[in-house]
Amino acid sequence: MTFINEKVIEIKQCKRCDTKFEITDKDLEFYEKVSPIFAWKKYNIPSPTLCPDCRQQRRLSFRNERNLYRRKCDFTWKDIVSIYSPDKPYKVYDREIWLSDKWNPLDYWIDFDFSKSFFKQFQDLLYKVPRQNLNIDNTCENSSYSNQLTNCKDCYLCFSWSTSEKCSYSNRVNFCENWYDCLLIKNSQECYECIDCFNIFNCKFSQKIINCQNSSFLFNCIWCEYCFWCVNLVNKRYHIFNKEYSKETYFEEIKKHNFSEWNIKSIKKYFIDFLNNFPKKFANINNTENSNWDNIYNAKNSVNVFDCTNIENSKYCYFLDDSSDCMDINYWCDNTTLHYEVSTWWVNATKVIFSIDTWPEVNNLIYCDSCSYWVSNCFGCIWLRNKSYCIFNKQYTKEEYETLVPKIIEHMIEEWDPTSPRFRGTWWWEFFPSNISPFWYNETVAMEYFPIPHPSPLLWEERGQAQVPPLTRGRLGWGFNWSYYEAPFPKVEKVINASMLPENIADIPDDILNWAIESELESTEGFSPLYRITKQELEFYRKHNLPIPKRHPDQRHLDRMTLRNPRKLYDRKCDNCGVDMKTTYSPDRKELVYCKDCYEKEVY
Repeated sequence: MTFINEKVIEIKQCKRCDTKFEITDKDLEFYEKVSPIFAWKKYNIPSPTLCPDCRQQRRLSFRNERNLYRRKCDFTWKDIVSIYSPDKPYKVYDREIWLSDKWNPLDYWIDFDFSKSFFKQFQDLLYKVPRQNLNIDNTCENSSYSNQLTNCKDCYLCFSWSTSEKCSYSNRVNFCENWYDCLLIKNSQECYECIDCFNIFNCKFSQKIINCQNSSFLFNCIWCEYCFWCVNLVNKRYHIFNKEYSKETYFEEIKKHNFSEWNIKSIKKYFIDFLNNFPKKFANINNTENSNWDNIYNAKNSVNVFDCTNIENSKYCYFLDDSSDCMDINYWCDNTTLHYEVSTWWVNATKVIFSIDTWPEVNNLIYCDSCSYWVSNCFGCIWLRNKSYCIFNKQYTKEEYETLVPKIIEHMIEEWDPTSPRFRGTWWWEFFPSNISPFWYNETVAMEYFPIPHPSPLLWEERGQAQVPPLTRGRLGWGFNWSYYEAPFPKVEKVINASMLPENIADIPDDILNWAIESELESTEGFSPLYRITKQELEFYRKHNLPIPKRHPDQRHLDRMTLRNPRKLYDRKCDNCGVDMKTTYSPDRKELVYCKDCYEKEVY
């Protein structure tokens, strides 16, 4: 899919998966715009060798959100919670130490060696520079069992959050309170098992609802209150199965549906069948101009973007807000521009390329990791603060920096050139290769969007290989590593299988806080993962008369992910008027899918 008036210049074939993809004149203009200039010479970034999906998969292989481990701080030797498992070959510091002045990232510098690959030397630097145990900033309180948080309080197993309180088991939630098992929620309170919702209160088991309250099992409803099992309603009250009731009759009917585990499963199954009788909108696109894909709001000239708000002139971006002129981006904050091939950054950043986890107030960074707070003009650096003109964590003068960086770039170009005797097959001006990621593939977000089969460790042992080698090439992975680390068995009073838990929350004893629960769903490794119930969580279930969940939190997260449409566009005809449209609903799916005009006529 291209912009209006965008001209296709070249059709390329992905060197990983062999998929063909387009390079347009607008793409080339962008690559030229972000290409660095040294000594009045521009070092042009060529078009990528990987398709958009493989580029995204590679970036996501550097982001571990949800996997937490116990290990020792390599500075204090105290026990800490970390996103790095104990078997990783990295120094990991507790965030308090990591942010302190008790160590200096510049002490770990290395000189660039022109006889070696850039990426191999960057990997050596990764092994040397200490890493932060969790990506949580100083505004968080009592949330040490979470990751990628800012300004949060009393949050447990929450990931990619901001400005929320008393929440658990959720991802990408902003400005919320008392939330459990949710995904992509904003400005809401007292909710459970909701997905893609905004400004709701006391809602359960709902998806794509806005400004609703005191309701359950809603799909695509707006301004609804006291509704149950309803689809595509706008500004309604006291409805069940889209049928209106009096207030008294409504509450009498609702009393018949208590939230036991068995009853919830039955209601979900029935609701899915009921839902399929109603048309679905081809995509969630609102207030956009010349933009496409799904879940985008207030966008202009932005193509192939997903879960984005207030963006302009951007392409192949995911979870991007309040930004412009960006391409190949995963994860956000705001007020950023001229970013290319970046995974995770925060506010007020300009011209960052091929970098990971850059934080506020940075600019002109190339191949950097975890640099933040007024860092500018750095190349190949890790965890610098308030620094400029550094290469591999070594301080240079401006003149030295602008002389040496072009030489490194030319070295990388020669390495990339297949006709060169020094060709190493590395990627010139593309994101870091996945085989140097500090996380193994099955620990990362890449596994959620690009799942690959589980390679049996016995297979590698039979081949006489002590270390698990990279996985096979192709979409299944290219240089990806796989983690076989198993956490020690927790110390608990007893372990109970989830199937043995009482259905009624009133029958759950306080003692459950000391138990480990064995999930009802066996994992692919052949064992059922264990999980625990927290005091805050138990109070929430009792308050809302909800049963104890019988699946591990990670599995519940994957269940929610499957309820969202994939990041893929299909050609399909409107099931009402027959017009051609682009949608995330594949043609072989059974749902009724309407174009924008037909859907609005049906619903409004």
